Amino acid sequence: MITRAAARDALLLWFGSRAGLLVATLLGATFAGYADRWRKWDAGLFITIAQYGYDGEPGRPPDAGLPAFFPGLPAALRVVHLVVPDWETAGLLISLVAGAVAMVALARLAEFEGADGWMAVAALLTFPLAVFLSAGYSEALFLAFAIPAWLAARQGRWAAAALLAAGASGVRITGLFLAVALVVEFVARRESPRRAGWLAVPFLPLVAYSFYHYSRSGDWLAWKHAQEAGWGREFVWPWEAWRTTWGSAMGGDEFAVAFRMEIAGAVVAVAALAWLLALRRWSELVYTGAQAGALMTSAYYLSIPRSLLLWFPLWVLVAKVATRRRWVIAVYVMVCGPLMLLNTLRFLSGAWAG
Repeated sequence: MITRAAARDALLLWFGSRAGLLVATLLGATFAGYADRWRKWDAGLFITIAQYGYDGEPGRPPDAGLPAFFPGLPAALRVVHLVVPDWETAGLLISLVAGAVAMVALARLAEFEGADGWMAVAALLTFPLAVFLSAGYSEALFLAFAIPAWLAARQGRWAAAALLAAGASGVRITGLFLAVALVVEFVARRESPRRAGWLAVPFLPLVAYSFYHYSRSGDWLAWKHAQEAGWGREFVWPWEAWRTTWGSAMGGDEFAVAFRMEIAGAVVAVAALAWLLALRRWSELVYTGAQAGALMTSAYYLSIPRSLLLWFPLWVLVAKVATRRRWVIAVYVMVCGPLMLLNTLRFLSGAWAG
């Protein structure tokens, strides 16, 4: 049974943790320059798209990697910028509001699954890569669509699930994996074929985005080719990706720490997949497994720990275990919380953090 207390607890944890993060990261910075500190890595690229479109800033060499970023967040930035003149602040506000929506939905999903909702939220918020839920990245906005979509599907509300999943598909390519998982969930629940038409809706944003770039460049897969051009995300065998990442992790350059985090993230991902497989949670296995497969067959591991933020089935499972053994959440927070803060400070310093 879903209670109002779940939403209350989720919001308290979300805004309380954001207040604590603000205090911890504001030290040594002025309010005037604080938002600019968050314009790191992808956050700046999202702003560039919102300002100038996919051709990039006029007068500068074109960035071949821009089409890799789906239009959901840039579109939201343009809308919020109408009332918030500072682009960086607009991105932070979008993540703040979207994160609140996502946390409430996660708590409700966990309660629907028979767990304490606040534990799922606490597990996600203290995950070492949780900084990306606060930054002007697309994770929070994606989850604000994806988790309510999954909850709606679990409740048999397929029209709502499809429309919300379409929103997620407009934000990240991860929406494609969500759309496929919804098909598996629909079949597993033996729903009426008369409702199957809704399952096509989440695929439409991907088709529309692909057509947009086809009309510009003649390339239906511009978003995929942009990932290859910008980040070298070309298909290789899994053992080749592991070997390349291991070699980089054992190096002595500034990126070695990040690659060690990638390996740790891959280990966690494989363990989570084995957990879902053992529980025969087929639709959630498809959602997470498709992401893991795509990331672990890239030329090298990139953003695997960050992608775990989007694995809401994992946070629900953690909450289910912690609900029965409450010491689990205490140990988890004590171990992961400091790592989350450390990684946040690394991100704000300009280091690659995921």
